[in-house]
Amino acid sequence: MTSVMTRPSHALVAHPLRCASCGRSHEAAPAHVCPDCLGPLEPVYDPARALPDRTELAARPRSLWRYREWLPFTGRPVRCLHAGWTPLIDAPRLASALGVSRCLVKHDAGSFPSLSFKDRVVATALNAAQAFGLTVVGCASTGNLANALAAAAAREGLEAWIFIPHDLEPAKVAATAVFRPRLIRVRGTYDDANRLCAQVADRFGWGIVNVNLRAYYGEGSKTAAFEIAEQLGWRLPDAVVAPMAGGSLVTKLARGFGEFLDARLVHGVPPRLYGAQAEGCAPIVGLVERGDDTLIPVKPATIAKSLAIGTPADGLSAARLIRSSGGWAAAVNDVEIVEGIRLLAETTGIFGETAAGVTVAAARALARSGRLSPDDEVVLCITGNGLKTTDAVSDCLALPEPINPRLSEVAAIVAHQAQSTPL
Repeated sequence: MTSVMTRPSHALVAHPLRCASCGRSHEAAPAHVCPDCLGPLEPVYDPARALPDRTELAARPRSLWRYREWLPFTGRPVRCLHAGWTPLIDAPRLASALGVSRCLVKHDAGSFPSLSFKDRVVATALNAAQAFGLTVVGCASTGNLANALAAAAAREGLEAWIFIPHDLEPAKVAATAVFRPRLIRVRGTYDDANRLCAQVADRFGWGIVNVNLRAYYGEGSKTAAFEIAEQLGWRLPDAVVAPMAGGSLVTKLARGFGEFLDARLVHGVPPRLYGAQAEGCAPIVGLVERGDDTLIPVKPATIAKSLAIGTPADGLSAARLIRSSGGWAAAVNDVEIVEGIRLLAETTGIFGETAAGVTVAAARALARSGRLSPDDEVVLCITGNGLKTTDAVSDCLALPEPINPRLSEVAAIVAHQAQSTPL
């Protein structure tokens, strides 16, 4: 089986790479690790490239590609052209519940096409695959990336191999399988599936989006930061709270805010960054709290399976950026996660998955501890839809007994409610 097109397109060109550790330059390639020092590779942008101003950006189509000068390609993107540009929703009732001045929800739980922020990174990864002439793509995933990649590959006519832990939530498995990828269930954790994918990438030369295409894939997350700044009227919030699995989202949010400051599209200081994890898988929170650079891997044990990565690839970078921004991190237990899901739903009308519950519950814990101030304007990154993890809340949602279709029975319920409602 071959994964290389016989006539690759030359319309789209991926940027060259540079090692973030030793600084050595490398040609553009499906590679994510420096062969000299094993450091991570990152795309290189031409500092002299022409950048758009606010007026030009505002006139462009509302997708993540409106920010194409900050994405790792020259030429026009050809795949996943409609991803990105999700709402930033004012949430005054949630702000009151958290005890902050203003709260806004970055609502990637409504993202096109697969209802998670992973649509952003898949968009950049599949354009990298296009630039390298790869027609077989794949990933290791705790669910949302599997959904996003399977959906995008189906739309673009690419063969997709999806590797997931064997105990993934049934709704996320269904939301991937419906697109008919080659779905591989791996006995073990995400870390086991990810190690297998690294071997698959080497053996077959496929474009594994979060392995050998990772340098390009991760850049898609920056666009959430760009959108937040633009949607706030070209300014930055005081603080951003984001869930952490591998840690990449936090690092790319920091990069995105920094790049808009460098381009003078916004002014002021970067927001403080706050990371959220489940207590049953919180290696990055441990790094932040200890203040050291020794990542201690953990075996995940939490209902927040989308965050269940025990050896986070970007954990060290995320912890350093959180601390340097003046932010912090918090871990919450499974009961608090469910409470966070319900608080988000009851105050905003948004049903988020378990990662959303982690984010909301962590924000509440950070506010109670004084890490978030009553004067803060806070953005919460809600990264996945609750319809994917209904099992997390189904046991705590009591359903009423059915009634007969008679007005008298409704009237009895109304009367009972009136009697039980305090004056």
